Amino acid sequence: MAEDTSWWSRLVARVRETSWAIDANDGIIATAGLLQGFAGAGAGDRLLLFTSIAAMLAGGLSAGGAKWAEVAAERESELELAAEEQSEIERDPQGELAELAAHWEGRGLTPELAHEVAQQLMTRDALAAQLDAEHGIEEITHASAPWWAGLETAIAFMIGAAIPVLITFLAPVAIETWAIVVAVVVSLALTSLVAAGVGRLSAVRMLIRSLIVGLGTMGVSYLAGVLFF
Repeated sequence: MAEDTSWWSRLVARVRETSWAIDANDGIIATAGLLQGFAGAGAGDRLLLFTSIAAMLAGGLSAGGAKWAEVAAERESELELAAEEQSEIERDPQGELAELAAHWEGRGLTPELAHEVAQQLMTRDALAAQLDAEHGIEEITHASAPWWAGLETAIAFMIGAAIPVLITFLAPVAIETWAIVVAVVVSLALTSLVAAGVGRLSAVRMLIRSLIVGLGTMGVSYLAGVLFF
């Protein structure tokens, strides 16, 4: 069966990963923290709405760009290692075979079996065998992966940031600050529980960490707005 590489399938796979929830949490915390800072400074409703939308867009693009650069750098590193390994294989195939056999012998195989395994792997795909054994690279990152990773991170961040944006748009100014706090607590709780379930982590610990960071960020931002403006 051919692998489904559609945009929707990639997005669904991303949602199932712990990193998606973390990116969404970043969007929630960053936007809510900025809003609380402006609220503490006495900003009006229109300014808060503009600030929240600007934070959502700028933050999403920034997070996506950073993720794109990170994955692109990883791919470039993999390509450089692959080129070096290919050169070594062409220059000294027997030496590389012995090196691979030593790797498998070190993993617990007998010398005879280790040599046989290395021989078969080198015959099938010498470069892949060396990259996996020496560098832990099972597959070179696809050329489109950096772009997808950046897009997915930006979407996740903006989805999280949209929560305080909607509260700013819908809630009256008089209760807006508390409404944002409540919405952030609920949202962080949900995303943390999802992340913990997907990553098989402690839900309580992840929830506590997320709430400490989120509430701490909003508290510091609000105090900064009150004290300095």
